[in-house]
Amino acid sequence: MGVALAVELGQRGIACALVERRLEPQRIPKGQNLTQRSVEHFYFWGVADEMRAARLLPPSYPMSGIVAYRDLNGEYWYAPPLREIVNSYYFQENERLPQYQGEYVLRARMAQIPNVEARFGWIAETIEQDARVARVTVAEDNGAGREILQADFVVGCDGGHSTVRKEIGIERGGADFNELMVLALFRSRELHEKLKRFPPRSTYRVIHPDLPGYWQFFGRVDVGESWFFHSPVPANTTRDNYDFHGLLQKVAGFPFACDFEYVGFWDLRIAVAENYQVGRVFIAGDAAHSHPPYGAYGLNNGLDDVVNLGWKIAAKLKGWGSDALLQTYTEERRPIFKETAEDFIEAGIRRDKEFLDRYSPERDRAEFERAWQTHANAAAPRVLTYEPHYEGSSIVFGPQNGVSSASGAHTFKARAGHHLPPQLLSSGRNVFEELGKDFTLLAFGAEAGAVSAFEQAAKALRVPSQTVRDSYCDGRDAYEAKLILVRPDRYIAWTADSAPDDAGAVIGRAVGR
Repeated sequence: MGVALAVELGQRGIACALVERRLEPQRIPKGQNLTQRSVEHFYFWGVADEMRAARLLPPSYPMSGIVAYRDLNGEYWYAPPLREIVNSYYFQENERLPQYQGEYVLRARMAQIPNVEARFGWIAETIEQDARVARVTVAEDNGAGREILQADFVVGCDGGHSTVRKEIGIERGGADFNELMVLALFRSRELHEKLKRFPPRSTYRVIHPDLPGYWQFFGRVDVGESWFFHSPVPANTTRDNYDFHGLLQKVAGFPFACDFEYVGFWDLRIAVAENYQVGRVFIAGDAAHSHPPYGAYGLNNGLDDVVNLGWKIAAKLKGWGSDALLQTYTEERRPIFKETAEDFIEAGIRRDKEFLDRYSPERDRAEFERAWQTHANAAAPRVLTYEPHYEGSSIVFGPQNGVSSASGAHTFKARAGHHLPPQLLSSGRNVFEELGKDFTLLAFGAEAGAVSAFEQAAKALRVPSQTVRDSYCDGRDAYEAKLILVRPDRYIAWTADSAPDDAGAVIGRAVGR
């Protein structure tokens, strides 16, 4: 997340320093599923093509997976559609690659930005702040170097055990399942061959009646050999006292040879920070929220964190944003992840447990098979309703009594607080190709006076903006609005068919003024 934020800020003309302990990205295949929204970020960072080229799996292996009952050798399984079913509502299609591959791409992009200083091999030790500035004491990892960096703002993107979060005293809370999990990386061509009974897929998840809804799953790193595996294990498990090969074969349902490359452990819990900001210091990504690696919600929410925060910090430093604008970072982002954790991750574990407790092919095969089909049919609706939005934000003109939520509906209608859907312009270019880096007013068949009112108001408030004009037809009428004010993070601040009574009040509210 730190590299992504450095790129976001750097491209906005903000001088910043990245302090990162690891000289190279950690080659653990986590956070592999990038949502369409995340790929849009890579597009605006100028590296979408490079990111797709870094993919290890060929396009013939979809990003969706297999869900099986008891093991991967049984008769009950299905291949649910996943995020690809909402591709049309976004400018970029979703993608799959290990997080470290994406970080290599972002590190290369960061190296091209002259106002970003990268301190690889350094760690942050302490953070202090006052009314004027924040200070970070940094030390060279395995070296004698030690300095104090001074900045207007500090952002901790330093993971679940965040030093920054602890330094500023932010607590986290959430469901703790009190379950130890193993992450194993291994190589096995034999497993690849035996899983050819399924259509080509990226992941293979097993739900087992002995486990209360917790997943066991295999994931491909490449095609043919490299894999990762997650599963609950007994609380006292170590690398030396457990038969991990036997566990893999039990979950697979058949014997196969493999060579282990890594065995590590993590705790099955959800943790969400109470606040994402204390004064001049913020937290983002896993430092603010962490959860089981079910669905790659953490990586994608982390990228949304840094894009949401990045434009607001830039606005404040350039003089057209306010302290109130910075405070909306927590206001907008925290409800999204809290609901993601509770209503999608935790609720999914609970649903699987209820299913496993109630239905069994040994007790009643016909009843189980009907329930299994229902289980399969529920996958697509959950994808369609995961649509994070900021309807309740104080800086958007959302519906009365609106709330910011991870749940919503995908539609091409332009709605305040929601992600801008794509549409083609008369030129044949997508509207996303014409968006400015700051605010953009989309004017489709709108009166000239309405457009002029916004342009003059933005100039008076020194809010950088541009206007995209076109006709209100040929698909653009699907927006159901002739005027759409788009924020720098590609979320919609305001919509209407005609000029507001006070265009300055609209823009002022959108930047917290």
